[in-house]
Amino acid sequence: MDEMFKALAVPLEEDLLPLSVLLRERGVPHRIVEQDGQQVLQVARLEHARVVAALYKSWRDGEFTIELSREAAELSSGRSWRAAPVTLALVALSIVGFALVYLLGSVQALALLSFIPFEIVEEQVVFGEMNGQYWRLLTPAFIHFGWLHIVFNCLWLWELGRRIELVMGHFNALMLCIVIAVVANVCQYIYGGPGLFGGMSGVVYGLLGFGWTAPWFQPAWPIRPRNAIMLLMVGWLLLCLVGFIEALGFGAIANAAHVGGLLVGCALGVVFGLKSRLVGDGAQRESDS
Repeated sequence: MDEMFKALAVPLEEDLLPLSVLLRERGVPHRIVEQDGQQVLQVARLEHARVVAALYKSWRDGEFTIELSREAAELSSGRSWRAAPVTLALVALSIVGFALVYLLGSVQALALLSFIPFEIVEEQVVFGEMNGQYWRLLTPAFIHFGWLHIVFNCLWLWELGRRIELVMGHFNALMLCIVIAVVANVCQYIYGGPGLFGGMSGVVYGLLGFGWTAPWFQPAWPIRPRNAIMLLMVGWLLLCLVGFIEALGFGAIANAAHVGGLLVGCALGVVFGLKSRLVGDGAQRESDS
């Protein structure tokens, strides 16, 4: 939906949810963005713009009503888990990895998912070479080493990831998470060398950075974390960086993965937010001309 056409503009306080649900049921691709203090409903085809405008007028004139089922309302507003299948799948894969490595203690699963393959030789861990096993760039994200580790990461992954998936779409959200995970894992390897590290926290911090920077350039995206969440997450990161968390006995922390994920997430937020804003402004000028 790169090229969009303006169908109507209404005040911010007006509820367009029923109309949006009706358009989805009729298979009309559209999006609602905030521009110049208004809600702007954009459609993918010019002929749809006239139809939507007429439909809106008839609806507001009382010629028909739109009744929302509870399921439809939840799906359109993003409260249903079915609206974010990519985020849900990442959570599920993280739980599977946790079950294999931590609960079942499978060394084979750990060796398969780790960034660098390893063997146990005379009770010592001996690392080998990646040798074209490029899935290892991603799979450490699904390794978790404790209950606090998996619960913390899954909760924040769901909270941050589903919001971003709702505004970016499933494919873009998947690619975003993959890029962040790869960059975070590579950063940890470059900083710490061969070793056993893992967790979805690099992705979580990447989504945090994305959610913070993207709305500066695309205010229509309601994905910015609350200030309290930013303070909590950044404060935790700083405590990890100075070694306080390790001193409390929580084990080694993959700080390079956290920082790398946060930085690449911030950078991607700038890129995607700016691109969305420029495309939206260009489409509005074209439709107005």
